[in-house]
Amino acid sequence: MSDLGIVIATRDRADRLAGALRHLTALPERPEILVVDNASRDHTRALIARDFPQVRVLTLTENRGALARTEGVRALNTPYIAFSDDDSWWEAGSLELAAKLLDAHPRLGLISARTLVGPGEEEDPLNDVLARSPLGPAIDLPGVQVLGFLACAGVVRRSAYLDAGGFHPVLFFGGEETVLAYDLAARGWGVTHCPDVVAHHHPDPASPRPGRPAAQRRNDVLTAWLRRPLPQALARTRDLAAEARHDPVARQALRETLTRLPAALRARRPLPPHLERAARTLDGAQP
Repeated sequence: MSDLGIVIATRDRADRLAGALRHLTALPERPEILVVDNASRDHTRALIARDFPQVRVLTLTENRGALARTEGVRALNTPYIAFSDDDSWWEAGSLELAAKLLDAHPRLGLISARTLVGPGEEEDPLNDVLARSPLGPAIDLPGVQVLGFLACAGVVRRSAYLDAGGFHPVLFFGGEETVLAYDLAARGWGVTHCPDVVAHHHPDPASPRPGRPAAQRRNDVLTAWLRRPLPQALARTRDLAAEARHDPVARQALRETLTRLPAALRARRPLPPHLERAARTLDGAQP
């Protein structure tokens, strides 16, 4: 499919990646696939060369977290790019539908897909949150307007992604999607949830990624420092500090937050008023 490519960022998960690539290379759309290897120390590159010679590989010399996706977007020339993780893939036909939606709606910058989880194809809880977004539809966009998505279930317009700057370097990994959604919307791009576009996510329940809960807590606070009003950033930091007194995950998140806070302050760019109102509306709607 010449209009749409797939970028996968991975590190040291060759066996999981192989499963995802088996699904992605079998898609009827035949998208170009680029794996960005975040300095893996396992057999990732050898596996791709042996079993998936049609898949391109971009090898990074250090682990760049979510910024690996930006390197992949820059390396692909397709106008539209879908993100997958090394444990996710796309429903047959969904990428064709996403491309048609992006063709038909020039302001559409990002599609947030519906995500089905695990062998039981269970609805990800975020699906319902996004579908019920109080921001509602826009006359020039499909679906419902949102300010969040799952990275492994996102399809972007390449020009919009680069215009917004991609995933933010302060956040690295873990809940990094919100700032990108904010930045796209701040630049005038539409961000919508389109449930007819479907991604499959099969995380390994026996091998959760270490440090992910702390990273997500950290990035929730750093997102506030990067884009939300100062009182909210202070309140979220205060709440995390209070939890850190008795919760080791919160303690780790607080340490990492304070380490990254100077960089977040240098990159601070509060949302424009209309978008801050939308973000507050979504804050109030969260379960």
